[in-house]
Amino acid sequence: MEKTKNEFQIVKYRLKIDNPNILLVQCWFTENEVEESDIFFLLGEQRLIPKVSVKEGIEIRKKHLNESYNIDREYYFWIPLPEDINAKQCVRVFQKIDNKEKLVYAIPCAKIISKQKKIDKYIEETKIADDKINIKGWYVADKDDVEICILDERNRKIEFAIKDIFRNDVVTEYPEAKQRQVHGFNIEFMDKGYKKVTVVMIDGQRKSEFQCNVRPSLISKGTKKVVGLSKKTLNSLSQNGVKTTTKLIIKKILKIKENDYMTWRKKYILSSSDLEKQKAKKFEYQPRFSIVVPLYKTPEKYLREFIASVENQTYSNWELCLSDGSGENSPIEKILKEYEEKDERIKIVRNDNALQISENTNEAIAIASGDYIAFADHDDLLTPDALFECVKVLNQDRSVEAIYSDEDKVTMDGKEYFEPHFKTDFNIELLCSMNYICHLYVVSKQIIDKIGVLNKEYDGAQDYDFVLRSVEVAQKVYHIPRVLYHWRAHKDSTAENPESKMYAFEAGARAIQAHYNRVGIKAKVHQGEYLGLYKTEHIIDAKPMISIIIPNKDHIDDLEKCINSIERKSHYENYEYIIIENNSEEEKTFEYYQKVEAENSKVHVVYWKDEFNYSAINNFGVKYAKGDYLLFLNNDTEIINDNCLEELVGYCMHEGVGAVGARLYYSDNTIQHAGVIVGFGGIAGHAFLGLDRSANGYFSRIICAQDLSAVTAACMMVKKEVFEEIGGFDTDLKVAFNDVDLCMKIRTAGYRIVYNPYAELYHYESKSRGLEDTPEKVERFNGEIATFAQKWPEILKHGDPYYNPNLSMERGDFGLK
Repeated sequence: MEKTKNEFQIVKYRLKIDNPNILLVQCWFTENEVEESDIFFLLGEQRLIPKVSVKEGIEIRKKHLNESYNIDREYYFWIPLPEDINAKQCVRVFQKIDNKEKLVYAIPCAKIISKQKKIDKYIEETKIADDKINIKGWYVADKDDVEICILDERNRKIEFAIKDIFRNDVVTEYPEAKQRQVHGFNIEFMDKGYKKVTVVMIDGQRKSEFQCNVRPSLISKGTKKVVGLSKKTLNSLSQNGVKTTTKLIIKKILKIKENDYMTWRKKYILSSSDLEKQKAKKFEYQPRFSIVVPLYKTPEKYLREFIASVENQTYSNWELCLSDGSGENSPIEKILKEYEEKDERIKIVRNDNALQISENTNEAIAIASGDYIAFADHDDLLTPDALFECVKVLNQDRSVEAIYSDEDKVTMDGKEYFEPHFKTDFNIELLCSMNYICHLYVVSKQIIDKIGVLNKEYDGAQDYDFVLRSVEVAQKVYHIPRVLYHWRAHKDSTAENPESKMYAFEAGARAIQAHYNRVGIKAKVHQGEYLGLYKTEHIIDAKPMISIIIPNKDHIDDLEKCINSIERKSHYENYEYIIIENNSEEEKTFEYYQKVEAENSKVHVVYWKDEFNYSAINNFGVKYAKGDYLLFLNNDTEIINDNCLEELVGYCMHEGVGAVGARLYYSDNTIQHAGVIVGFGGIAGHAFLGLDRSANGYFSRIICAQDLSAVTAACMMVKKEVFEEIGGFDTDLKVAFNDVDLCMKIRTAGYRIVYNPYAELYHYESKSRGLEDTPEKVERFNGEIATFAQKWPEILKHGDPYYNPNLSMERGDFGLK
């Protein structure tokens, strides 16, 4: 169905904070602008006259990055409500379209009345840590004396402590509220085995309750289903350990879904009219795609469904090259002959002998006449728009020589789609950690002419080897952030029975090793934490000097712990410390400086005399650095692994790398930093913040080395020559976003930023540290937001290339948007 011209889209409706008789309808329009006379509100037959305010600019654009429209304006309709709202059914929203009045939304009065009796609140997280229960959330209330209590299952009050946290993100969504009316909170109380607790908030006549499930109970779903899990459970225990396996069992039995992909998918699947429009589209450049597929005794149902998915392509200039490697008396010969006679675009290679996968695929490539080669497996499915999306890219940029897309899995009966893999844009470090590219993969025929076909020495990981060889020579690799390929899940897949394909994982390690050898990187490749993941150990022949730059103001206990962790644990020896003294006030701090310099010749203290400016302080420290590599380090960090410095410098020595970041944990062993995503929280935020140290993250991205847009300067290594080339930290960013800005400048200069999870440290900062909880800090923070937004509007508008636009910008867990 075509979208209505200048379509109305509601964001939310609620009541004004200080006046529950004023209804707010917050919305946007597809053309960004609307005449006030073109939108009106009726309560029964009574017309309600609103006051209108508009919010626009970069913050709104970031909020709606994933919409198919360029939205940079939101409308706030403040609607006074009459006293007799109880007698009415709903507030109706009408829009004038082509001189006709159309009902576009209706708000039941019963819901409005219910909201009048409640406090605006949201519970974001409930978790157990260190025998304590933590509840995190926010509320907005007109009165200062909101009463909060926590009740157990029997409605008995629980003693708790509450920390008030300033929430700039909530203030932004409540423009009429004063700062004192917006409260973020972190509630903490002892865990006494509670299964459910209720958070109760009372503000005069208003009351809100929220029931928190502290620990879901395991409800038996039948002995047969549980027994059916046992084999997989044993496999998981051997691979993942007890903690992760327990989480998997709970999720499986209770069918807990963080995001319902099937429901999500329905919103974005193409309609029949969309597909017809694609078929009618005439492109200036109309290349031919050769889809090459190795067959081996493929079940008839799957083969027919796969071929149908090719025949249903909305772009028609394709050929299907099938190589039957089943050998003599092939069980699929009759089917193949049927299709060969029906469609001249379907070409068949018949082989007398049974073929392994590389040889079989190469036979299909040999008969391909297309401009581009697309690879597919014999029992999977292409989406109808797969080739259309590829040719659209090629018409936009003819220099693209390799294309890959997002993918998901489909059940054997083809009825359920699951485990969508929404990928990063091209990411060479991640590709050397796992074959994240996988399907759909399309390359120019010229690439094959340069590098050759599949290599049977890597059977089991032949596609991995081919992808690595092809990206080495491709002029440009393009990622389409859309699911174009359905991978059929079956019992013999690597994911279900990894040990049965150990040869494939060993071949994968050899493929990466061969890649490193070709491009001149000295490294050894090892199996990662799980089969299918790989870890790179760099061979560092010359040990370059590292200058460890640590700003410090008092807090000598933290500083001493930081230095001692390096002195006692690190195997790397060629380093120096540049301690930047920043206006300390305690005499014992200066006594410590004298002592540590006298005892350790690697320590050099330099003195910064001006006001606090994180950027200027670090730039000042770099002037004294003798090393070729700069390690910016917070004084409240502690290295964990003895090869931490080697892990950082190993990647930083790569020719194309400018900076490397680490994996940081809070003291409670939750993740503080696993990379930065530009756009999280409005400007930038940490990925996977607060997850358990043992977590893998979305498609194991917590535990894989990868390229990212930015990493935190709490622990960040930078090539000194690169730091000087880009002019160091921006001193206009005194406190916030200076490290993200530095990374953006490094990337703009043509270097990559690497996150290495195998460099691990504790970062002992408080989880509430740095919150902008005073008017002065808020003003400064907002100014730095504006500075960053003005410098980097493109990435804020178009999205972080290392984060998929189908994923949420509101949470750091890579959940669906």
